[in-house]
Amino acid sequence: MAYIDVSSVSKAFAAGRAVRCVLEDVTLSVERGEFVSIVGFMGCGKSTLLSIIAGLMPPDAGEVRLGGELVRGVRPKTAIVFQNYSLLPWLTALENVHLAVAAALPMWPRERQATQARWYLEKVGLASAADRRPHQLSGGMRQRVAIARALATEPDVLFLDDPFGALDALTRANLQQELAQLCSAEARPVTTIMITNSVEEALLLSDRIVPMTHGPRATLGRPVAVAIPKPRTLAQLVHDEHARHSRARVVESLTASVRRPRRLQCTPQPVEDIGLTAVPNRSGA
Repeated sequence: MAYIDVSSVSKAFAAGRAVRCVLEDVTLSVERGEFVSIVGFMGCGKSTLLSIIAGLMPPDAGEVRLGGELVRGVRPKTAIVFQNYSLLPWLTALENVHLAVAAALPMWPRERQATQARWYLEKVGLASAADRRPHQLSGGMRQRVAIARALATEPDVLFLDDPFGALDALTRANLQQELAQLCSAEARPVTTIMITNSVEEALLLSDRIVPMTHGPRATLGRPVAVAIPKPRTLAQLVHDEHARHSRARVVESLTASVRRPRRLQCTPQPVEDIGLTAVPNRSGA
């Protein structure tokens, strides 16, 4: 069994009196230490899928297993980087990172926890902003704090929800390289699932890219292996024949999903089956 095993996962949400199927029969396997990117159009359900895999949201059908154990809530030794930073506004950048380190590594002395927090802030280029609160930071700086907070906890599993979308090009490139090095370290590889809209970013970082079909009723297409030695650069990918082939396969899969027929609603079923509250029929019928 794979380290992360997603089996036949489906998810729907209420949309007025209708039921909108976001995910349908999603299956994914991720090996220990692998970096997998899920690429798809905005709004197709990528973040919903990541939330289910991370244990933040239960599926309506199917299951997720991590290390052979059924996922029911967020597991220890996992870290999540959200799109919206999720920093505590009354704490400084350093205190936000330190708090996460203390929660994840309570056996460490407080001095070592503080050193760890400072080191990772330095790694993302924010040593001079350690004492600033989130409202004193730009959006890109807040996201760098969120990335430092996640990596400082030394997770075994890392979930990334479009982590570089709010960053300028130079910062994004630097952090992508730093993330690639930290996640693929031979002594302690981190199993990573990243959500992104960028095929180029996925090619730069991933061992495999999994295209997601256009929603609703989104599912996953056939994975595309990226067999290019790491670390990689964007300049290298432009001229690499394997990168061009992998890029073409991903784009072809995404394009094909747009052309398929779309059904917004689920097949009629008892509302209770998906954990929603039935809406009474006021017409008397």
